[in-house]
Amino acid sequence: MLNNIKNKDKLKQKLLHKYRLVILNEDTFEERFAIKLTRLNVFVSISLSAIVLIMLTILLIAFTGLREYIPGYSSTALKKKATELSYKTDSLQNVISLNQQYYESISRVLKGDIKTVTFNKDSIIKAAQLDLSEINLNPSKEDSILREKVDKEDKYNLFESATSNVNFVLYAPVNGTISENYNTKNKHYAVDIVVAKDTPVKAAADGTIVLAEWTSQTGHTVVLDHGNGLISVYKHNASLTKTQGDLVSAGEVIAISGNTGELTTGPHLHFELWNNGYPVNPTNFIDFE
Repeated sequence: MLNNIKNKDKLKQKLLHKYRLVILNEDTFEERFAIKLTRLNVFVSISLSAIVLIMLTILLIAFTGLREYIPGYSSTALKKKATELSYKTDSLQNVISLNQQYYESISRVLKGDIKTVTFNKDSIIKAAQLDLSEINLNPSKEDSILREKVDKEDKYNLFESATSNVNFVLYAPVNGTISENYNTKNKHYAVDIVVAKDTPVKAAADGTIVLAEWTSQTGHTVVLDHGNGLISVYKHNASLTKTQGDLVSAGEVIAISGNTGELTTGPHLHFELWNNGYPVNPTNFIDFE
């Protein structure tokens, strides 16, 4: 027991024993600099310096362009090229599918594999002749309710492609006051919606996340591909809940709103809509209020 106490005292004396570091002029032996040190002070100083140096190195690599030179990190240009190739591949697949259907139709015609149906013209004309005086054309209560419901749904119906029978129904990713509207003259191809910090940001429609990363100007950003040329963009988020390649459903939380990036002045969501490479005004199809 006494030996342990003596060893601890010796260790304490070694750590706290003071030394004097002196810098002298070699010619005149004039004392230019002097400082009192202990082994404990030297150890603490070196440890803190190493920690600060490591933290600065991590920040320098993580938030600057130097990370592109580290193996494992892909450059922004490479990601952009990969996204463009993905769009082109999807478009080519659609074209191939349409051509295949067209060739199959021609093949059936050439082989004579066509079913014919014989109609009785007179019976059709007779069936089409109706006595309008016996029909009540006044809308019923159920019909009025249905019409009102359809009118509300059409408010969010974006468009129908000329080559597809798919309808896009969009939902508001957040609800709030619009601080800056869509303006092509100022090249602001989006709407800025003011929301409280940490508000859930939801997907406007079903789709696939093609980009989910942090940039210095737009902060945490998500790009969602809904198919048929429709893309939605969500910027300045505090954090992301999904990663690139995830499949999401309409209304599913994909991010948490915030105030990240250089091009922001307060907590809000920067929301964009793009159709076949052209910007679309989101307020024409979504009610954010």
